[in-house]
Amino acid sequence: MRLLKNESSGFIIPALLSLMVALSIITASVVILIDSNFTLVGRNIQSQQAFNIAEAGLNYYLWHLSHNATDYKDGGTTPASPTTYGYGPYVHNYVDASDKIQGTFTLYINPVGSGSSVVKVRSIGQVNGTNFARTVEAQIGAPSFASYAILSDSALWFGKNEVADGPVHSNQGIRMDGSSNADITSANATYLPTNSLGGDGNSHPGVWCDISVISPVNCNTRPKTDWRYPVPTIDFNQVSGTLCTVKKAAFASDPSTASLATQANACSQTPGTRTNAYIPQRSSSANDSRGYYINLNSNSTYDLYTVNNVKDIMTDYSSALSPTLVASNIAVPASGVIFAEDNVWVRAGTTFAGRLTLASGRLATSVTTNLTVVDNIKYSTKNGNDAIGLMAEGDIWIAPYAPPTTSSFTFEVDAAVIAGSGDVVYPSNYTFSNTTCTRGWISPNQKLLFYGSIAVRQTWTWSWQWNSSCGDNVYDSSTGYYISGFKYNTTQYDYNLLYNPPPSWPITSSYNFLSWREVLVTP
Repeated sequence: MRLLKNESSGFIIPALLSLMVALSIITASVVILIDSNFTLVGRNIQSQQAFNIAEAGLNYYLWHLSHNATDYKDGGTTPASPTTYGYGPYVHNYVDASDKIQGTFTLYINPVGSGSSVVKVRSIGQVNGTNFARTVEAQIGAPSFASYAILSDSALWFGKNEVADGPVHSNQGIRMDGSSNADITSANATYLPTNSLGGDGNSHPGVWCDISVISPVNCNTRPKTDWRYPVPTIDFNQVSGTLCTVKKAAFASDPSTASLATQANACSQTPGTRTNAYIPQRSSSANDSRGYYINLNSNSTYDLYTVNNVKDIMTDYSSALSPTLVASNIAVPASGVIFAEDNVWVRAGTTFAGRLTLASGRLATSVTTNLTVVDNIKYSTKNGNDAIGLMAEGDIWIAPYAPPTTSSFTFEVDAAVIAGSGDVVYPSNYTFSNTTCTRGWISPNQKLLFYGSIAVRQTWTWSWQWNSSCGDNVYDSSTGYYISGFKYNTTQYDYNLLYNPPPSWPITSSYNFLSWREVLVTP
């Protein structure tokens, strides 16, 4: 008898062992992969949490600026000066919907510059119990009254030879016979323009042109896609509050008047002390021929003169004003604001470098003041580094004696201007002889260039049409009218003013995000 062996069992056992080892390796690999995925998902979740917390920091400061537009220290007083990334760090807990602290966001607040409504905010989000942090940065800004080439609380009329460069808005309506290159907006769907502002007795759309105008711009074929109406109204009542703000800033600029800035009735104070930033009242009565003449110098100083009797029928500012020197080479204050408690006449001797708001008002009385441009006002550069703000409680005028009387010229005014309750105009009549029409210029080689921004409560115009001769107006055969002012004029918007207006300029709406980015390197 012979013993039989199962020889195949010798092969099965090693095969089973190999399979078990392979399955163990696969299982271990799967477990490691699953664990790695869980770890990666957890890290991604924590990273996203850090990002969300950082974004919450930006949203918080957007809300904060909307309630306190000039607070760059998160409601505190320190640090005294900004660090590399601005004022800060300011650390806040991030609390979820169940009142659990999930992490923190750390803020750095960096105002862009004097007078700008733009603030750069850096927010660092950190998740509790981890090393995860992410940083985001945004520019937050609010449009100001300098966000428009022309902003008017009243109706506007651009004649066919008048050029609108930049956005134009009226709270009433606009007749746009001239050329334009940006948004033209009205707060009304329709309005009834007066005869003096291009009306014909009929109601018209919020923005319109006369179909009889075919040159230089053809009303019938011109693009009208940027004509929008109705849009929200701009509140001009903010201007009176801004004049008060400028006056307080002028008080705060000098130790001798600083205590007045914090008083409840600060804006009704009329100290006799003159500082670099505050020029005292000369008279509380209505007198358009009395006040101060200011000559802006190229080295960030100004010369101050008194004016007692204006004869605007004369042919230059010196003859018309007969000024008396008070002081020369007065330094423009660091705050960038000068407030005069009286009428102001202003020019720039050569070109002006810097950022300045010059405001005129009698805030302690019911008598308003006016501000008059008496000569060219030009910036040293047009790249945003220079900005002049001219703000008047009443009117802003270009004096009849400001341009040359003859020959070819381009008379230039570089400024953002606000007429709080009155007009921005070249006057139709002399104040010295108010029945006499002012002089006019009708040659294409005699031009006005206004570079900046205009905000006006009442009338804006650089020219007037008359049916007859009434003084120094000039007959224009192409229109059949006599002209006072500039037949050829351009109002060119300074786009640098959009979010970088002159110091203490009023804003028109709330703050918004202008730009946003993630920062890979944190402080």
